[in-house]
Amino acid sequence: MRVALLTVSSSKARGDGPDRGGERLGEFAAELGLEITAREVVSDDRLVIEDRLRHFTDSLEVDLVLTTGGTGFSPDDITPEATRAVIDREAPGIAEAMRAASRPHSKNWMLSRGVAGTRARTLIVNFPGNPRSIGQCGEAIADALPHALQLLAGERPEHA
Repeated sequence: MRVALLTVSSSKARGDGPDRGGERLGEFAAELGLEITAREVVSDDRLVIEDRLRHFTDSLEVDLVLTTGGTGFSPDDITPEATRAVIDREAPGIAEAMRAASRPHSKNWMLSRGVAGTRARTLIVNFPGNPRSIGQCGEAIADALPHALQLLAGERPEHA
């Protein structure tokens, strides 16, 4: 399965410091055995985010897009809005599981606005920007992702 990684951060897009969130997201993708087809860093610009999501899904036809950053309450946190603009169907259970996994670790867990959904046969999942939170959220959804990707690919996996 092929994955594209998108870091949404104006400061990282300017080159201000390492992209630790993107690095952790890459580690998570590798842990799942996914082939990283594309990896990009963009600024907090809704139209740019939408463009990259469409490129990954429509042109590259990856199976999965993982984003990191832009899911909080800051005025420039617009990754969920950009994602909603391009998805066909929302997958609320994925985002709910990620928030639930964050609850024991952060008193601000409910402030995450990340979403997940599908565009054609691609699953798009918004992760927070914090590397530790990426690990916690990834652990919460890792077992379900292969099944979801198989279903989107038209396969008929056994239901657990």
